[in-house]
Amino acid sequence: MPILKKTIELYKTYYGYAQLFPKKDKYTIAATCERYIISTIELLLEASYLPKEQKRAVLLAANNKFEALKIFIRLLHELHILDQKKYLTLQTTIQEIGRMFGGWMKSLT
Repeated sequence: MPILKKTIELYKTYYGYAQLFPKKDKYTIAATCERYIISTIELLLEASYLPKEQKRAVLLAANNKFEALKIFIRLLHELHILDQKKYLTLQTTIQEIGRMFGGWMKSLT
């Protein structure tokens, strides 16, 4: 499943960046972002095994987690915890995943 693969790729990239964050940020906002990525992966995996008529609710939950993640990633950048280059790398992947979410949701209607 391409969206799951791309979200796992996002996690790997983010995990590498999070190791470089200051200690105080690692256990607060960085940990929150990590939990949101993991929750999104779990919900995508769950949705992939559900019948078509049950997928929409789980995808909406995954999309909500993902939308919150986008805000926290932006906040990491605005607080100068994440530099411009790393932020753009994450944003590129995030935008691609967002398009995949939209496409999957559209295919269910």
